[in-house]
Amino acid sequence: MNDDGRDVSPPGSGSLFMPTADASPIKAILLALGANFAIFLAKLVAALVTGSGSMLAEAVHSLADCGNQGLLLLGMRQSRRPPSDEYPLGWGRALYFWSFLVAILLFSVGGMFSVYEGIHKFSHPEALKWPWLALGVLGFAMVAEGVSMRGCLHEVNKTRGEQNLWTWFHATRSSELLVIFGEDLAALIGLGIAALAVGATMLTGNLMFDAAGSVAIGVLLIVVAALVAVEVKALLIGQGIEPRRREQLLAFLRNRPEIAEVLNLITLQMGPDVMVAVKARMQRMADDLALIASINTVEAAMKAEFSDVRWSFFEPDVAD
Repeated sequence: MNDDGRDVSPPGSGSLFMPTADASPIKAILLALGANFAIFLAKLVAALVTGSGSMLAEAVHSLADCGNQGLLLLGMRQSRRPPSDEYPLGWGRALYFWSFLVAILLFSVGGMFSVYEGIHKFSHPEALKWPWLALGVLGFAMVAEGVSMRGCLHEVNKTRGEQNLWTWFHATRSSELLVIFGEDLAALIGLGIAALAVGATMLTGNLMFDAAGSVAIGVLLIVVAALVAVEVKALLIGQGIEPRRREQLLAFLRNRPEIAEVLNLITLQMGPDVMVAVKARMQRMADDLALIASINTVEAAMKAEFSDVRWSFFEPDVAD
């Protein structure tokens, strides 16, 4: 505490701790792209040889995932466009559009195709050929997807701190990591379903297991698509920074000697960048020039402490 009773502990201390290491979503995207393309080729060959509906559904899923990564890379490239008179806050939120498109078009299209393929197999069952080949490909795919998921979790863990994965999923403002995590999770579960479906068909000779596996994979993809779309929609509408990050920023401002009281704080996540608007009652200054200098000092310190803050707007006032 300082003399006026304000807490002067570092803004990152205690329960507000947030890891400072920056995640690198592009690493997770490229790793997932390489894994999914290799898996797609293996699954496609296996599906053509075996005639497995579940395997074909998984092949389409992997191809859709490759498209996911391509659109995310495009979104990341667009988000780096500089601000202009027409787009004064830059293109950072373009990444949310492409992430939303991935969820709606690719996840859902892949999911609906898998459901259709399963229903088709119910009415027109086809005997499996070379089922052991299908299981071998599924095993390879599980290993590759596991590597991709491990890489994704490595980046996720840099930012989630002590949050569990479900809390991070709701709180994160990194739409690209959100999509990669969702598709990797869906892929691993889908592979497990496909392996069970093919194995059950081999053991019982009942082709309905294979058809049911395809439908289950489709439902899984649609559910994941809906969950990801809901989270990205919030970013499209315009979310502030993560709640714990906002608390860190608010604590930082309250502890500045130039500020007597923080009246209001508005933040807006703009892709990788952040916009901050502050209304504060400042300490008494000798004149207007001193007041302006103190505000500039606070803004410079804030951007040094919070490197993702790109735009800041500061309004001195006596009431909100």
